[in-house]
Amino acid sequence: MKFVFALFIYFTFYGAVFSQNYTSYHTGNTTDIDTTGQGGVCLMGGASEDDNAMVWFLERANQGDVLVLRASGSDGYNNYMYTSLGVTVNSVETIVFNDATAANESYIHQAIQEAEAIWFAGGDQWDYISYWRNTAIDSLINEVLHTKNTVIGGTSAGMAIQGRYYFSAENGTVTSATALSNPYDNTVTVDSAAFLKNNYLSDVITDTHYENPDRKGRHVTFLAQIITDDGIVGKGIACDEYTAVCIDDSGMAKVYGQYPTYDDNAYFIQPNCELSATEMLPENCTTGNSLNWNRNQDALRVYRIQGTTGAANSFDLKDWTTASGGEWQSWWVDAGVLYEDNASPINCSLSLIEDEWSMISIFPNPASDFIEIAGMRYGDRVIGISDLQGKRVSDMDDFSPGENRIDIQTLESGIYILSLQSAIGSIKQVKFTKW
Repeated sequence: MKFVFALFIYFTFYGAVFSQNYTSYHTGNTTDIDTTGQGGVCLMGGASEDDNAMVWFLERANQGDVLVLRASGSDGYNNYMYTSLGVTVNSVETIVFNDATAANESYIHQAIQEAEAIWFAGGDQWDYISYWRNTAIDSLINEVLHTKNTVIGGTSAGMAIQGRYYFSAENGTVTSATALSNPYDNTVTVDSAAFLKNNYLSDVITDTHYENPDRKGRHVTFLAQIITDDGIVGKGIACDEYTAVCIDDSGMAKVYGQYPTYDDNAYFIQPNCELSATEMLPENCTTGNSLNWNRNQDALRVYRIQGTTGAANSFDLKDWTTASGGEWQSWWVDAGVLYEDNASPINCSLSLIEDEWSMISIFPNPASDFIEIAGMRYGDRVIGISDLQGKRVSDMDDFSPGENRIDIQTLESGIYILSLQSAIGSIKQVKFTKW
């Protein structure tokens, strides 16, 4: 009896609650504070956490409750987040999933619903995907992201799962040498099944630990597979191990690191939009053959930013062209070998037809709760949204003249057509996807 009592005291004192399929460690106030976060995403490269980026993340919790989700490890984040960084939060709770059945636990569901900040630790991203995808876990995470503006973030595997596209690691990791020599090797597992739905990451695939240049080639291969198979001009965000990209709810990405003391970099990668849609495609992205994505040594444009303690340098994810503090590069692949060179700033308008609608675009696309229309001018207006069968699901009475931010939360998942009318009466129709 004394032994059992001693165990009870030990686990209670250290704030740990154990269940067969999960372990919970709680630090701070046990009474929930119902507040609204400031939203955003923090992507961290995979080594020790950048303190300044973590301060950014915690401050956006608005003094609420922080939830750490992981599939291995223990409570290493609790005291670090609760006391070490000088940011007031109501509590920090770490929940370790011991197996996939924990996704059914109502205790975890409630913890997600009450969180103003959710952090994913490192580990094996396939554990997170196989445990949480198509369960109440990813559904509830997406719900709080969009209903209470919960900020989300993660490091290493926790960063790898943040994009609309993601390297699942279902068959283990993959090197650049393998991916570049065969873009469809069974270890190149690029997945797009609905998982986390972050605004501004709807066409993005991330990668981590970029300090090892071996990651670059595989990341480019992921993008080659996306544009070849899905016809989507996917984009990439990558971080060196000690670097973090923090994206606010306006789509502005700031880069934290320790430059100039250390060479900490983030990369924003996209197929060269100065090319036509056909020219953007890889010359050869086929099973069993080396990747060829050359396009006159200018297949991809990359903006490299060195992260600083004050995140002085930034990249705008609304247009993927506006940037400060970094440098533009060209990347290309010739016979399975990746090359890099300096480049001039990208100018996406060069590939557009110069007519009155040439600057119109929708972002994010795909989207989950809203779309924004870039390039609208005085007198332009939204006249309606229809499904692919032509049925109007909303019409001009739902929109104000010149409105460029459209709430689509009530639409069912699917493809829709947005109709616009210019000041001189011409009509423009643009497709978008609702998750």
